[in-house]
Amino acid sequence: MNYLEFEKPLAEIEGKAEELRALARKNTDMDVEKEAAALDSKAADLLRDLYKNLDPWRKCQVARHPGRPHCKDYIDALFREYTPLAGDRNFAEDQAVMGGLARINDQPVMVIGQEKGSDTKTRIERNFGMARPEGYRKAIRLMDIADRFRLPVITLVDTPGAYPGKGAEERGQSEAIARSTEKCLQIGVPLISVIIGEGGSGGAVALATANRVLMLEHSIYSVITPEGCASILWKDAEKMVDAANALRLTAQDLLKLGVIDAIIAEPRGGAQRDGKAAIADVGASITKMLKELSGKKPAELIKDRRRKFLEMGSKGLAA
Repeated sequence: MNYLEFEKPLAEIEGKAEELRALARKNTDMDVEKEAAALDSKAADLLRDLYKNLDPWRKCQVARHPGRPHCKDYIDALFREYTPLAGDRNFAEDQAVMGGLARINDQPVMVIGQEKGSDTKTRIERNFGMARPEGYRKAIRLMDIADRFRLPVITLVDTPGAYPGKGAEERGQSEAIARSTEKCLQIGVPLISVIIGEGGSGGAVALATANRVLMLEHSIYSVITPEGCASILWKDAEKMVDAANALRLTAQDLLKLGVIDAIIAEPRGGAQRDGKAAIADVGASITKMLKELSGKKPAELIKDRRRKFLEMGSKGLAA
């Protein structure tokens, strides 16, 4: 288990409980279960207190936790008959964006998501979830296919932002993001987006301009990272805590503003502590939204989506 900075007291307690049990496994005459159970109870209470009211910066830390389920984990667990589709038919295949045809509860869909990778090798291959222009052009191609065959689109968003490298800019990064956002607004099929970790800048909006936008309880969604915001506004990246507080990037703030439609509760301690439960809850929420949008005509879906984004923010202006 990887512990975050603010979880260090919890790490000490859980570590002591495990040490006692390890000693008991080596010496079967030792009876430590009572002491270990007391430590477990103390750890559970501390975990509850730590996560009861996380501030925005701690939410950022949890959203970026490497142990959280990633896009591939959701696809493997929730979608059957997944058939990956690769390439933008123009330049290259971008491993940061994965997608293809699949079924969820026997419903054929197109699923598209950003994958960060789970270890050093795959993180490099996936470019840490930061897509290049070809990744967004692949997403456009897959949304076109879904629209042609009347398939709902499910997007799983988890990126710190689009890749800002020189090559990406030379190949039209901003244009590709704009085209992907435009395509989200144009397709006449249900489009459901789930922010499963980080929703960073236009790199996230390009896949999240949806009929329904859901966020996991401890995920974040903002126009810029707190570190980037602090560097621009205060010329000091160390002011990221102040920036996180000002950005209103938490699911709770964004629900009040009308930017998202629902929050998906996470297991106590975050999705990283019980990935299976978190994935199951996301699957249930997607299924609920698919039922809500089923039967709507293409023109109605497009109008609903456009109206949603035109009205965005009006709910929370007085807050």
